[in-house]
Amino acid sequence: MKKPTVLFDLDGTLLDTAPDLAEAVNKIRRERDLPELALETLRPHAGFGSKALLKVGMDTDDDHPTYPELLHEFLSNYQSCSMQSTRFFPGIEALLNTLDEKQIRWGIVTNKPERFTTPIIQQLQLDQRAACIISGDTLAQRKPHPAQITHACELLNVKPTDTFYVGDTFIDVQASTAAGTRSLVVLYGYTSEQENPYDWKAEGYLHQPSDLMNWL
Repeated sequence: MKKPTVLFDLDGTLLDTAPDLAEAVNKIRRERDLPELALETLRPHAGFGSKALLKVGMDTDDDHPTYPELLHEFLSNYQSCSMQSTRFFPGIEALLNTLDEKQIRWGIVTNKPERFTTPIIQQLQLDQRAACIISGDTLAQRKPHPAQITHACELLNVKPTDTFYVGDTFIDVQASTAAGTRSLVVLYGYTSEQENPYDWKAEGYLHQPSDLMNWL
């Protein structure tokens, strides 16, 4: 029987990056004499990128005149603190070790730009273990477009139907479904109380990382 391949989202799935993303937002607020926002306020938006975080953190949309300046400031802040508090979610290291031991190939497909993805991956020594790493600017399109996942399958020479994509947002399910891979949603990530992941109609749901092995 052919072994399946697993592709992971990064933020909210493999790694808890929310504290550092929140710090990048709160540094902007501190420099403008605004009170810091609680991590719990920013955490549900951590998986949706800088635009979502600046909307919550500074009430600014990308069509606002100050948005380019705020975005530049946010990205600069994040570059300097991206590994300050970022950690694996509990159980992820054990899961990756199990996948390696069973010779099940796994890769990373994230919307996070390469300038942030690479240093974090290298710091956590995943760059030599992941079968592929596709960042948010590797291609012209990014999730929810299926191109990144399709590209990963092509690089690894695997069929989408033999591949699981594991993420924590509806965007991940959309991209996985469009690419023809089997979508799994983690329930320990950044999902807010206002969201019901079961409405996303993924193939399966993982309460903890080790639940993935039941699908393999």
